[in-house]
Amino acid sequence: MVTIKKATAKNIAVLASLANKTFSESHGGYIDDKKDLLNYVNENFSVSKTEQDFNNPKNLFYIIYVEGLPAGYAKLIVNEHQENVVSKNNCRLERIYILNDFIPLKIGQQLLHFLEAEAKILQLDTMWLSVYIKNYRAIRFYERNEFKNVGEYIFKVNGKGYENIIFSKKIAQ
Repeated sequence: MVTIKKATAKNIAVLASLANKTFSESHGGYIDDKKDLLNYVNENFSVSKTEQDFNNPKNLFYIIYVEGLPAGYAKLIVNEHQENVVSKNNCRLERIYILNDFIPLKIGQQLLHFLEAEAKILQLDTMWLSVYIKNYRAIRFYERNEFKNVGEYIFKVNGKGYENIIFSKKIAQ
């Protein structure tokens, strides 16, 4: 059984663990220097940093469970400015990550539909995100879900830039 729940303060350690593992799984092959990857993960996905992010009221976290086990998570940021996104009433899907062992279950699709429904409830009209240009699986996923390429963004890992695509999608009300 798959369930999706909005994260609470009790879930911060689980979120940090999921963030650390899923980022390493999804991006580890793209980061040239593994020390950069380790430094980035340690700096951005520690329990204290996750708690700081969690306590920002613009950030919303969700955990997807399979048979009671945390299998992935998502982070939405409400009204995050991006020069290539026209809407001021938007949300950034900053993170949507599924642990590799659960990817074959296609639960990422369920999580995305859930997040789009949450955006509607929040009366947001646009969802946007960035994805690394060599992450072809993710690009296909977003294109299948009607996200449109609206620009570029440089994502930095310890000072090294990685070219990303900005995708945007209107949320039907």
